[in-house]
Amino acid sequence: HREIINRCKIKKIEFLSTAFDPASLKYLLELGIKRIKIPSGEITNFFLLEEAASSNLDIIISTGMCNITDIESALDILTRKGVKKDQITLLQCTTNYPASITDVNLNVISTLFKTFDVDVGISDHTLGINVPIAATALGATIIEKHFTLDKLQDGPDHMSSLEPAELLSMCQAVREIDLAMGSNKKVPSKNELENIIPVRKSLV
Repeated sequence: HREIINRCKIKKIEFLSTAFDPASLKYLLELGIKRIKIPSGEITNFFLLEEAASSNLDIIISTGMCNITDIESALDILTRKGVKKDQITLLQCTTNYPASITDVNLNVISTLFKTFDVDVGISDHTLGINVPIAATALGATIIEKHFTLDKLQDGPDHMSSLEPAELLSMCQAVREIDLAMGSNKKVPSKNELENIIPVRKSLV
């Protein structure tokens, strides 16, 4: 862990690791993590949630295999322990590797926004980069995508992960979509204003 943390500092990447139990969380807190990630399988681990809440750090919760009641119960524990809504991000997730495109349910991103009034992102295990791009257009504030140097390596996650060139393409596309989203106001852009005189008809 410390070797990876040092490498992250050199590359100016925030180090983050996921705790699956209170003892692991305590260890990560001692290493100086800046936020906590609760994996899908631990959203009903109330002991872990209570420990996370007492840290006063931002908390990311993956919601694979969950229904709305599961999420409500988890958020109730966090908020009763003093965690504010602006410290919480929910990740829409389909717990399957790789996940079928028909199981992603991107529309639930807006449901989570409206129901819980917290930031929402996506933890995506589908093949390719289309789902993270679409999630960005729907307002996702965090994109989680598995990464590997070689999809042919042994292990359950490599096949559904992105190799370096794909990760670069995804990051570029997500940044472009984020810029393209703009505001919700329908007004001419600065460049459009310059085109009004030559483009619109007028009486002379």
